Amino acid sequence: MKPSRHEASARQNSGGPSPVPGRGGDRENQPRSTDIAKLEVERQITELVDRSTQDLRSAWRELHRNGPPQGLSRDLLIRALAHRLQEETHGGTSRAQQRRLQTLAREFEKGSGFSDPGIMLRTGTTLVRQWRGHTHTVLVREDGFEYEGQDYRSLTVIAERITGAHWSGPRFFGLTKRASALIGAEAGR
Repeated sequence: MKPSRHEASARQNSGGPSPVPGRGGDRENQPRSTDIAKLEVERQITELVDRSTQDLRSAWRELHRNGPPQGLSRDLLIRALAHRLQEETHGGTSRAQQRRLQTLAREFEKGSGFSDPGIMLRTGTTLVRQWRGHTHTVLVREDGFEYEGQDYRSLTVIAERITGAHWSGPRFFGLTKRASALIGAEAGR
């Protein structure tokens, strides 16, 4: 007796496409929605070059709800519109990047000519710190940090929780130049 084609083992061992409609089958020949969106954005960007400057200014007004800055060249207008189209399709600046840009802007407005960007942490990075015989692990998320299953907005709060005293979170986890120098000096002893 032949196994039923709906039986799990029959599907697993058949090597053929899944009999469930919409699954398996000829996936390679079917365009994915993300591919279609990318192609559409590429087409729109290519068309920007052929549009008149007046059309480009109108497109700017539609996107930004006001006119383009005075003196903006046609080339920059096209680049800015292309960036905006890509941003709408692929996503814009992450919250962490927006916060960093706001911090840099505030520092610039205060007149502090020099800004040390420090170490920029990418989402998914794991920070590990030994403290009094225990290993503490922190996961960097897009909107903060995760420590022992709880979300935190700052490393300083996590450092305080670990040590019971006020610590600079970036310094505690060795993310500052000063902390790096101290760690290097300790390693040389």
